[in-house]
Amino acid sequence: MNSKFTKLYFIIRGKYKHIKRTTNVSKKWYGNRGGGFYVAHKLLDSKSIVYSFGVGEDISFDRTIVENYGCQVFAFYPTPKSINWCRNQVLPSNFNLYEFGIAACNGVMKFHLPRNKEHVSGSLVTHKAVSNDEVVEVQMKSFTNIVSELGHSKIDLLKMDIEGSEYDVIEGILDSGIEIKQIAIEFHERFFDKGKQKTIELIRKMEERGYAIFGISDIFEEVSFVKV
Repeated sequence: MNSKFTKLYFIIRGKYKHIKRTTNVSKKWYGNRGGGFYVAHKLLDSKSIVYSFGVGEDISFDRTIVENYGCQVFAFYPTPKSINWCRNQVLPSNFNLYEFGIAACNGVMKFHLPRNKEHVSGSLVTHKAVSNDEVVEVQMKSFTNIVSELGHSKIDLLKMDIEGSEYDVIEGILDSGIEIKQIAIEFHERFFDKGKQKTIELIRKMEERGYAIFGISDIFEEVSFVKV
């Protein structure tokens, strides 16, 4: 690690002291630098069920999972731009795209598009990175409704990159009664004035349900939990 990177790392580390690893498991980074997460790779096999909420225009994480295990990945994203992008890709046979997103409840909802029109990631919640005026109506479903429709009683890995909505849906996921071995979340606290407190509260809820942090990206946004 060169001195410039080391200095930058400790500056970032000082800002995110509330995000810290609390258990050690064997892990690997799956996906590219911008769209990946640490995964407790020994907990997955060919029969694993993987949920991937928020694919946008980057399925490097999902591809790596399929390539390594040959298991089923169930991916979700509600916006026309992402759906059209996926339709124009050569997708792995075990990659299953569902054209709706996750929310606290079911319904057609207003989805805020990104301020930067070159970006793809929008959000149900208003924050600094999305437009208040540019919206599309999309189909959203609760976690319990999704697992009921797909017929799953347990999930081996659930990944969420949903642009700030993670704070709103996590309780429904944890209260669902579905066994989930590991959960990987991209935190978007930078989008909110009280984002740090939102993250602290989410981590507390995870710990209360028996989850511990085993993997943290260099920028402290991609955080991976395992049930211990």
